[in-house]
Amino acid sequence: MPDYWSSIWDTIWWALTIFVFIAYLIALFSIIGDLLRDRELKGIAKAVWLIFLVFLPFLTALAYLIFRGAGMAERSVRQQRAAQHAFDDYVKSVAGGPAAEIASAKELLDQGTITQAEFDQIKQAALGKAYQS
Repeated sequence: MPDYWSSIWDTIWWALTIFVFIAYLIALFSIIGDLLRDRELKGIAKAVWLIFLVFLPFLTALAYLIFRGAGMAERSVRQQRAAQHAFDDYVKSVAGGPAAEIASAKELLDQGTITQAEFDQIKQAALGKAYQS
C-alpha cells in the first residue's frame, strides 16, 4: 500500500485538496464566462484580467470576486431572464392553440378575406380541437 494512504488524515487531506481544486476550477470558469459575457467591460480590460488569471490565478480570482462579484450576479440574473423571455416568446409562437387560430381567423375576417360563415366554421373547428384534447 502506498505511503499516502497510510493514515486517515492523509486521505482527508487528499479529499479536501481535490474539493478545493474543483471549487477553484468552477470559480475560474465562472469568472472567465462573466468576463466574456460582460458588454460594459472593454477588450483591453478583459485581456488584462485574463492575463492576470493566467499568471496569478488565485490572487486574481479572489480580487475579481471581491471587486466584481456583485456585478457578476446581476449579469447572470439578467442573462437568465433574457433566456426565459426568449423561451416564453418561442413557446407562445409555436404553441398558439385554439385562441391563436381564432385570432388569426378574426384578422382574416376583418380584412375581408373570409366571410362570417367561414369564420364561424374555423372558430367551431378550433374550439372542437380544444375540447377533444
